[in-house]
Amino acid sequence: MIFNCLFNLFRHNFDPVRSPGGPFKKEGKIDMNSLVSMRRDGEIVVITVDNPPVNALSPGVPEGIAAAIAEVAADETIRGAVLIGAGQTFIAGADIREFGKITSGQRREGIDFLGVIRSIEDCPKPTVAAIHGTAFGGGLEVAMGFHYRVAVPSAQLGQPEVKLGLIPGAAGTQRLPRLAGVELATRMCAEGNPIPASEALTAGIIDRIIEGDLLQGAIDFLHERLAEGGATHKTRERDEKLGDEVANKAIFDAARTQARKAARGQMAPLAAIEAIEAATLRSFDDGVAREAELFRECLHSDQSKSLIHVFFGEREVARIPDVPKDTPQLEIRRAAIVGAGTMGGGIAMNYANAGIPVIIRETTREALERGMATIRRNYENSVRRGRFSAEVMEKRLSLITPQLDYDGFEEADIITEAVFEGMELKKTIFGELDQIARPGAILASNTSTLNIDEIAAATSRPDFVIGHHYFSPANVMRLLEIVRGTKTNRQVIATSMALARRLKKVGVLVGNCYGFVGNRMLHEYGREAQFLVEEGARPQDVDGALYNFGMAMGPLAVGDLAGLDVGWRIRKEHAHLLVPGERQPMIADALCEMGRYGQKTGAGWYRYDADRRAIPDPEVEALIERLSTGAGIARRSFTPEEIIERTQYALINEGAKILEEGIALRAVDIDIIYLNGYGYPSWRGGPMWYADTIGLRKVYDRVCEFHDHHGVHWTPAPLLRQLAEEGKSFADYRRP
Repeated sequence: MIFNCLFNLFRHNFDPVRSPGGPFKKEGKIDMNSLVSMRRDGEIVVITVDNPPVNALSPGVPEGIAAAIAEVAADETIRGAVLIGAGQTFIAGADIREFGKITSGQRREGIDFLGVIRSIEDCPKPTVAAIHGTAFGGGLEVAMGFHYRVAVPSAQLGQPEVKLGLIPGAAGTQRLPRLAGVELATRMCAEGNPIPASEALTAGIIDRIIEGDLLQGAIDFLHERLAEGGATHKTRERDEKLGDEVANKAIFDAARTQARKAARGQMAPLAAIEAIEAATLRSFDDGVAREAELFRECLHSDQSKSLIHVFFGEREVARIPDVPKDTPQLEIRRAAIVGAGTMGGGIAMNYANAGIPVIIRETTREALERGMATIRRNYENSVRRGRFSAEVMEKRLSLITPQLDYDGFEEADIITEAVFEGMELKKTIFGELDQIARPGAILASNTSTLNIDEIAAATSRPDFVIGHHYFSPANVMRLLEIVRGTKTNRQVIATSMALARRLKKVGVLVGNCYGFVGNRMLHEYGREAQFLVEEGARPQDVDGALYNFGMAMGPLAVGDLAGLDVGWRIRKEHAHLLVPGERQPMIADALCEMGRYGQKTGAGWYRYDADRRAIPDPEVEALIERLSTGAGIARRSFTPEEIIERTQYALINEGAKILEEGIALRAVDIDIIYLNGYGYPSWRGGPMWYADTIGLRKVYDRVCEFHDHHGVHWTPAPLLRQLAEEGKSFADYRRP
């Protein structure tokens, strides 16, 4: 809802020159869905946008603003106007669903939204935009069409379109550099991050910060301008901040370098830079025309469609069909954690960051002190980077109570187990917690693979047991995979989903099976990566192809980062689940037997220098060749395209099985898990959305080829075959 704006978006036509009294009732309400109203304050008109919850520029809003400005221009008794937003914000952007209507052909590109802003700018009487909350995307573009802008100190201004794979589409890339200068405008449009009112004032985007009542302050500001002669400053006619070509080239070169690094593979940041560059090299109208071309290219791209899918997906996953929105929630006032290792410490930080007191228990003084030292070091790093003050750090640390016993656990509203991945240990701990925890307390396991029902069976309260699978580092990663057991109470589920939001996580509900959604799919992905290495690809070939695809890291490098011994221990615990005769990867276990656990030991798939930079290791390549040859595996080279197909289609095929089994509620749930927990590129939309963009027939046919060549583990998912034959997508699928 914080994003963006638009050009050529809205369906209703308007006449910017209306006669007085045309669209307005005498009492000041507009006829057009009451989205925009106007009232007199002496010689000043106050125009109010009232389109809750965020005053989005839905159809009707821009027309209402334009009609109001037309009346201001035509009425000789009016000397100026102030635009303000009702409720908690100014204008937070557009109704993003309108983009999809355009790209799907449901809506023709009607009204020229650029004309709405130009009509504001051409008003012969001074106008002021009064900003509180947010002026984002189209909201800021509208504000820049006004002659003056004022804001409260807490206001935020930004052009975040790139976060949806877009650029400003209503001359935002042309007006912003004229107000803020080229460097700041480039940063705002290419990175998409908002700036506070104080920075906007210094830059010249706004003209005054209003302390106290915003509307009265804006009216007073307008009276001052009228007393000075009532100048109407048109942003499009200003050029004093556009700089010179030599200085600008350095700015644009640096911005492109940064964009290619920070937004690897994405087209919108580079398009935004090009549009701002056009503002410095062309006339305003020619720059607008170039922005329009770039906007259209971005709007109709797979990248923008994917990012919009993600935007709505993060909201969709919160909706659980059999857990209504009004399901009562349990109150979470105190928390407790068993285990002060990497995961337990990170989870404790989540609670402290949310202001929830938390006890963290360990079995030895050394482990407890080591865990608390890591927590403090993490907080100190944040202070050093300027994320918060030392006082905030100490306050958060004071909320974490380290101890060696269960004292105080009986007062906790939620207890999370975060010990290593061993079923017998977890069952023992849950049996102990069952005796200690108060009735109604939630007992959560941070297991990443194990059966929640088996863990719950160790207690007398399986209805209050649930999986809370955090991702490492738990204090950083946004995903919380919430695992529903057979008997888990709906109240516990509703509370867990709400708690995820409170902890600033994206909670996704999943069913109970080995590995749940994320790690079950990861097993297939990682297995294919290892098979590719056994068949002739070098580790750096596999990781490089997937890094260039957009993954945060390649799968083998991820294994080294997480610790190869973690997966080794899990595989040994679940060896009884292996299918006799089915091919299994060999190399990772062999590396562990050599003591090569990854970064923690300085060697895994790669060697690591003092700065933890990965270096290809001839010893590993010799090991791979020796084991592969000994197993009779034919070796050859692979193209990046083959590597991507083998790994991505393995993910997709397993995802289809998970979806059909009901382990995931929707395809988008799988996408959100992979985007927030596994470093999947957001601009590809997640593995299931990526499959839809390729076409399920193509994916299915290739999976069939792999099945014929590689055997049973490539058996096509029945749902993949069904949807491919029906010409449908995963996004279309709704489980019966």
